[in-house]
This record gives sequence, structure tokens and C-alpha cells, in this order.
Amino acid sequence: MMRVLVLGAGRVGQAVAHDLAQDHQVSVGDVYAENLKRVEKFAETFQLDIKNKQETVTKMEEHDVVVGALPGDFGFKTVKLAIEVGVDIVDVSFMPENPLELEDKAEKAGVTAVVDAGFGPGMSNVFMGRINEEMDHIEHAMIKIGGLPLNPKPPLNHELTFSPKDLIQEYVREARLIREGKKVKVDPFEDVKEVELYGNRFEEFYSDGLRTLTETIEADTMEETTLRWKGHLKRMKVLRELGFFERKNVESTLEVIKPLMEFDGRDFCVMDIETKGKRDGDEVKMNYFFYDEADEIFSSMARSTGFATAAFTRLLDDEKENIRTGIIPPEILGRRKDHHDFMVDELRKKGIKIEMDKKYPS
Repeated sequence: MMRVLVLGAGRVGQAVAHDLAQDHQVSVGDVYAENLKRVEKFAETFQLDIKNKQETVTKMEEHDVVVGALPGDFGFKTVKLAIEVGVDIVDVSFMPENPLELEDKAEKAGVTAVVDAGFGPGMSNVFMGRINEEMDHIEHAMIKIGGLPLNPKPPLNHELTFSPKDLIQEYVREARLIREGKKVKVDPFEDVKEVELYGNRFEEFYSDGLRTLTETIEADTMEETTLRWKGHLKRMKVLRELGFFERKNVESTLEVIKPLMEFDGRDFCVMDIETKGKRDGDEVKMNYFFYDEADEIFSSMARSTGFATAAFTRLLDDEKENIRTGIIPPEILGRRKDHHDFMVDELRKKGIKIEMDKKYPS
């Protein structure tokens, strides 16, 4: 049994802890006592402020692996601290920094750090890693992804399913894409458009979900968009243009808009990946479809993200001798078919739908 330290008892952290507690010894630290009450039935809990370095170091040293499930602002610091301590880490935060900058430090410390280990980024990277192995060259890759309420409510037509600050970051942070074989950065709202996907009509905007994929996979075109119900993005764009998302205004903005996105209702997560490329000179197409809905315990976003994080943690434990030290983006794991299949099987066991479609020349 691994001794697992989960940092963060938010919705995702709760799902991670619940899953891993089935077969491992799990401890959970969070600064908020009310969050810890939700996991105390299946995990050891303690209040912990990640800003308290010495206390965090002490807790890390007592465990075999750390799972970082904190908001993006703390992700890079958490990974860096785990490397200093010398403990392996699986991190799911939407950190603004580039985790690959810590590669040399992690390798020298003999630490394996799996980063962006969630739904998207996370499983989307695993799928792209596998696609990269199936093709000699990727010509086009389009990732569409979203976590949405099954029954949206006005005026914002969206439900908070993860950190509200990270949600705002999606509308503020430039999206890194690949166009004509080169890395570019675009405004998230550069080209908001309607899209139909499996019988539903959504709006989509560019999001910064590719992240490490822009450095680890070569492609002519590779883009990611995030899906929202119609009407949400228009309002978010206006708020951004008026300065409500500036750092100095974020807290007061959240006081107003957060209650509008907190309501009892089931959510769903969807991911659609379409790619085409060449293999042995012939055209190849490879697609993935991922779908999940909330259950009686967890939201779909908590399930899709938290269960994926737990699966990455189990994979690290089971395959430690076959996973190198250093910073490991999920696409590196996805390159190996057995690692890819392990991740897919783990999520399918939880009732998450994952379909793959490969089309090779006859």
C-alpha cells in the first residue's frame, strides 16, 4: 500500500482521495476544515496551509507519493517543493508556469513528477501521445472539451465544477496552439463560434489546454477549444473587457458571479478528438470520444478529473521501474500502449465512456 498525501480537499481532491483509499493509505491536507469533513470517513485529515513550507515539507516526507490537487496558483510551487523533498508527485493543477522548466531539478533529485494529470489537460494528452505513436506525422489535431451542466441556468448558463479562479484563468490566459508547424499564442476569445457535437449546440473558444503538447508533439496544426452553453461566453467577454477579471478585481468579481454558478444539478464532461496524418505515406485518421455524467456522490468533473488523477497515481506505483525520473507530461505515458490501456481501463471501470476510432488505408 502506498502512503498517499493528497494536497487539497476540493471537489477533485475528494474524488482522488475516495478512489485511492480503496487500496492505499490516504492522508488529506487542506486549509479549510469544512472541506476535510467530506473526506474524514475514508482518509486521515489535517489542516495544512501550503504557504507554511516547513509543515508541508514534514508531511511530504511522511508519504511515498504526493498528489497536488490545489488551485493553479499553487501548482508549480507544490511540484517544486516535492522535488526539493525528494518525493514523487502527481499534480493536477492548472498552473500558469511551464512545469518542464523543472526537468533538470527533478531528474537530479531522482523524482518522478507527473504533471497536468487530470481530464483535460490529462487524458487528452494521453490520447494525443498514443495518436503520435500511431502516425509518422500529425497533419491536423482538433481537441474539443467541456465540463457543463446538463440543465444550464441563466444568466450565466454555466455551473462551477472546479476552482472559480481557474475558471477565470481560462478566459484570461492566452491559448498556446500549433499553426503551420509553429507555436502561437492567441486570445481565448479570438474566434468564438457555434459548434454542433453529438446532437447538442455549443459555443467554443480557444483554451490553453495543449500546454506541454506544443513542446512534445510535432504537428502541422494542433488546437484545443473548450465548450460552453450558448450565452455564457458573451457575458464572460464583457466582464473581461470591463476589467472585472484583473487580478485586483477577481475576488470582488467572484463574490458576485460565483453564486450564479452554484446550483444543484447534474453535470457532464465531454471530449472529442479528431486527427489525421500520415503513416507509411498513407492517410490515417484517429479519433477519440470521452463522455461521463455525475453520479450520486461526485460531479462529472470531479469524477473525470479526480479518477484520472488517481489512475495516474496507481500507474506510477505499478510501473515505477518503467517510468523515468523527471517531469512527465501525460502524453509521454500515452506513447506506451500498455500505459495508455491501463489509464483507459481504469476510467472505464468507473463507468466513464471512452471510444477510439482508427481508420487506416485498406
